Amino acid sequence: MNDATIGIIGGSGLYQMEGLNVLEERKVETPFGDPSDSYVIGEIDGVRVAFLSRHGRGHRLTPSELNYRANLFGFKLLGVHTILSASAVGSMKLEYAPTDIVFPHQFIDRTRHRPDTFFGDGIVAHVAFGDPICTGVSSTMSAVARDLGARVHEGGVYLCMEGPQFSTRAESNLYRSWGVDVIGMTNLQEAKLAREAEICYATMALVTDYDCWHETHEDVNVETILAYLAKNAETAQKILRNTIVPAASRARDCACPNALQYAIITQQSAISARVKRDLAPIIGKYVS
Repeated sequence: MNDATIGIIGGSGLYQMEGLNVLEERKVETPFGDPSDSYVIGEIDGVRVAFLSRHGRGHRLTPSELNYRANLFGFKLLGVHTILSASAVGSMKLEYAPTDIVFPHQFIDRTRHRPDTFFGDGIVAHVAFGDPICTGVSSTMSAVARDLGARVHEGGVYLCMEGPQFSTRAESNLYRSWGVDVIGMTNLQEAKLAREAEICYATMALVTDYDCWHETHEDVNVETILAYLAKNAETAQKILRNTIVPAASRARDCACPNALQYAIITQQSAISARVKRDLAPIIGKYVS
């Protein structure tokens, strides 16, 4: 398929984004099961876009229940080469205030229960992940955010926790001692799978709270998160909308398009026909 070039992962509200001409909703079948929802395929300024509601419309799925493999495989099937992700995060530093926007470049993994690779089942690959974010796309998106007047922080470390509970105070203070900038529950698995699928990936982290480490702010709760997300929603939509064209047209001179070139170490003769068939959208240019 080649139905879209830009993928967007986020919450509700994109359907009403100015300039988005919705063409169809598409259910996609993958070898890993069903994605979170149907993909909304539309067009903005001549660029085909595929949008996926990360938690499903109505926010039905916890971070641990998300089928990250199906979500990312679905984007690959649709022809997407770049994904723009948006999500709520807690701030681990005083200078990152609620409604600020952070474009992290690094991750720390504190999850426990999530499949986060397309490989296994008779095929082994080890992709380089030292720089997990496509900095070209991240820089493009952060420049758009600054132009729109957002308070932006570029770079930094996103700690991905399991959830769905928020941190204990002891955990929050431990993560601060590690130099973590923001904390969230979803973006690391997306970044890992995007790299294996040779898709450029960047995330826009919308700060909604100070987790529970801050002595004078109330502990994080859903009511606070939703209030700050509502404040950020219009700006976030504008950032995504204005990033689509430059992200689609940028030269992909990063390492992302060739991430698997030397990563697959299983001999081709040892890979089953079924695995070759199922993973063809990802490994097809390297394994016949």
